[in-house]
Amino acid sequence: MNIQLAIQHGTNILTDKRINTAKLDAEILMAKTLKKDRKFIILNNNKDLEDKNLKYFNKLIKERASYKPIAHLINKKFFWNNEFFVNKNTLIPRPDTEIIVEQVLKLTKHKNMMNILDIGVGSGCILLSILKERKNFYGTGIDISKNALDICKINAKRLKVDGRTKFYKSDIDKFMEGNYDLIISNPPYIKSCELKYLESNVIKFEPKLALDGGVDGLSEIRKVIKKSSELIKKNGKFVLEIGFNQKNKVVKLLKEKGFYINCTLKDLAFNDRCIVSTKI
Repeated sequence: MNIQLAIQHGTNILTDKRINTAKLDAEILMAKTLKKDRKFIILNNNKDLEDKNLKYFNKLIKERASYKPIAHLINKKFFWNNEFFVNKNTLIPRPDTEIIVEQVLKLTKHKNMMNILDIGVGSGCILLSILKERKNFYGTGIDISKNALDICKINAKRLKVDGRTKFYKSDIDKFMEGNYDLIISNPPYIKSCELKYLESNVIKFEPKLALDGGVDGLSEIRKVIKKSSELIKKNGKFVLEIGFNQKNKVVKLLKEKGFYINCTLKDLAFNDRCIVSTKI
C-alpha cells in the first residue's frame, strides 16, 4: 500500500468516528510513522510503505479513533512561538491560554529582572514562553504533580531557559518560597459535576487533577488567589485564567484579597477567559 491509500484509509476510519480533522490527523500520524514532516508526506504520496510502517500507522489511527489526542500521539504541541513536549501527565496547551502570554509581554515591555511565579505550571507552556521572550526574567513553577514537573523541566531545557527556572512539587497552600513581581496561573476551574460533559479526548486522556475545580469550580481559584495575595509584591501584577462564566465571582474574590482589577480579557470565542489585577 502506498502513502496516499493508507492516509485515505486512515481518514475514512477517523471520519466515521466524527473526528473533524480526520485527514489532517491522518497526515500528521503518517509523518510521525515515517519520521518526516507533512510536506514530505504530501509530495511523496505514491511511495510504497514497508509493512512495519503500515502496521505502526494503523496502530496510531486506531488510538486516534478512540479519541486519544493527537498531541499525545505525537508527544508535542505548538504554543505561542515554541514546540512543547507533552504527554498524558499534563494538560495540552490551548490557544486560548496564549492570551496570558500576550498580556504579560505587553505588561512587561519595559521591565527588567522580573521574578515570576506560575502556580500549576503543568507543561510550562505559559512560564517558559514568557522567559524565552524576556531574557533577563526569572521564573518559578510549582505543581502538585511530579510527573508534570518532569515534563516542564524537559521543556525548559529544550527552550534553553532552564538556567533561569526553579521548580517545586507543592500544593499552593503549603508554598512559602519567594516574593514575586508577577504571578500567573491557569488553575483547574471546571465544576466536578460538569467533567463528564467534556469532550471524550479531554476527559478520557487529560489529567483530571488539572481540570477539576471542585463543587463550584472555584475551590482551586480561591486557594490560588489567597496565596498569591501573600506571595506577590505590592503593585505586582496577577494574571489568572478563569472559566467562561466565572468573571463576577472571581472579581469579588480578588477584591476581597486586596487586588485592583485592571481588565478582563476574552478568548478566541469571545468568552471571558483571563483577569489582570494589581496588588494594592
